[in-house]
Amino acid sequence: MSDTQIDAPGKAGSSGGPGGAGRGRRLLQGWSANLVQMVLGLTQQLLLIPAFLHVWTGDLLAAWLAIYAAGSLVVVADAGLQLRAINRFLAFKACADCDGRTANFYAAMLRIYLAVVTVLGVLLCVAIYLAPPSTVLGFHAAPTFDAAMLVMTLGMLLTLPANLASGLYRVRGHYGRTVWLQNGTLLLGQVAQLAALATFGSLFSVAIAFVSMQLLFTIFLAAFDAPRLFPFLRRAGGRSPAMPSLRWSIGQFGRALPFAVANFTELALVNVPVLLVSALVTNRVAVAQWGLTRVIASLVRGLCLQVTLPIAAELGHDHAIGDKERLRRLYAHGSVFVTGLACLIVAGLLPFWPDFFALWTHDSIPYDAPLTVTLLLGSAVVAPSLLALGFANHSNRGDLLIRTKGLQLVVFLVLSFVLIPRLGPLGAALAVVASDMLVQFGLLALMVMRQTLNHPGRHIAFLMVMGTGIVASGWLIGQAIIALVPGSGLVHFIVECAIWLAAVGVLASPLLNAALRERLRALIPA
Repeated sequence: MSDTQIDAPGKAGSSGGPGGAGRGRRLLQGWSANLVQMVLGLTQQLLLIPAFLHVWTGDLLAAWLAIYAAGSLVVVADAGLQLRAINRFLAFKACADCDGRTANFYAAMLRIYLAVVTVLGVLLCVAIYLAPPSTVLGFHAAPTFDAAMLVMTLGMLLTLPANLASGLYRVRGHYGRTVWLQNGTLLLGQVAQLAALATFGSLFSVAIAFVSMQLLFTIFLAAFDAPRLFPFLRRAGGRSPAMPSLRWSIGQFGRALPFAVANFTELALVNVPVLLVSALVTNRVAVAQWGLTRVIASLVRGLCLQVTLPIAAELGHDHAIGDKERLRRLYAHGSVFVTGLACLIVAGLLPFWPDFFALWTHDSIPYDAPLTVTLLLGSAVVAPSLLALGFANHSNRGDLLIRTKGLQLVVFLVLSFVLIPRLGPLGAALAVVASDMLVQFGLLALMVMRQTLNHPGRHIAFLMVMGTGIVASGWLIGQAIIALVPGSGLVHFIVECAIWLAAVGVLASPLLNAALRERLRALIPA
């Protein structure tokens, strides 16, 4: 999709159109970029730990993890403004002067972002001065902790304007480009952290190394790459648009509130259970079981969310231009793809996770089978609703989002306080899964499917049959491998996984036939 031409339904096959080869290429670029980003995220959070421990003590590592977590939470300061901007950019596609209106709105929103960064930056500096984080969090013995915390949080706050530019990239068919730029930034940031660790060894230097790369990305994206890729932004900037009124600016925050609630709920479902289990469960071994087991369930959910993002951007385009037929087909096919991917991952994890868990924890933490099965099967069941959530975010369904995601947060908290004291970590797992099934799937996903598909009931039945078949088949293959290849240890685990992947690959090999794939796609109820 070019920056100057609006795709017409009749040009689906063109490279710049919303369908055909152009759409397929954009989806593949987005998926590959997101996959690399997830790998880099795991590298940051897992593989860099041994390097940190080579120089730091365990207390300093804990201090760094707290600093990194605080920087990650700065994302909530966006307050839904990015998705508000994305929906406006999509709406402008149906207007005569798409580029002009986009440029004017972009300039006005950029001023809001700069105001938010300025106000929150001042408040952050005052808060850290009045209540030093080292005192509040108990890291008195960590040198430069307060300075590192200030650099991390303030630096990540200054990167918020990049959200506006990346939202425009997503709408104009360059989703993969911005993610690949982010990937390069993450890689350079990890190299810079290792260099700072080896040269200076302080928390402050590592925080500067991490944040500096993020700031360079923001400056490059917003000041150089976006105006070059979208020349109409430069023309609008040259006209020096008037400052948006206070009433209009406040209105943008009001219209962004549903997206902020939806994003906050997703963050809460990942992070709040950890705090609740830690506070309500006295058995520290059970707390460790929960913390380790939820990692893999969060990984499955995160992977599915990353897969839905490029699809949701394409769905938002079709919704904006009113191409209901292409929207319906893409939603149906995308729903099957996301569900199939989640079920395939869960099918592989169920039989082999106990072996990996033993290797990972050196048998120091006992394996909890009911907890693992609940979290993994819940991740598979909720997969179709993640696409519905992404599409709702890209089709301006603010009322639906704030009702359903707000209700989901309430249901999750009520169930957590009822179930966790009685069932421990299993209660937290049941609270997460139940809130997903009752609200996100039972309300949000069903409503979106009814509005999008001609046969939502048949589509859900198709997903259930397909998902059950994939999970059951993968689990049975895994159990057969475990019975035929007994043993233990890392080499045995790798052999088991390799045999499972080979067996699944053989079963899936008929899908390499294009004619068969087309016949199977025709069977998907839409």
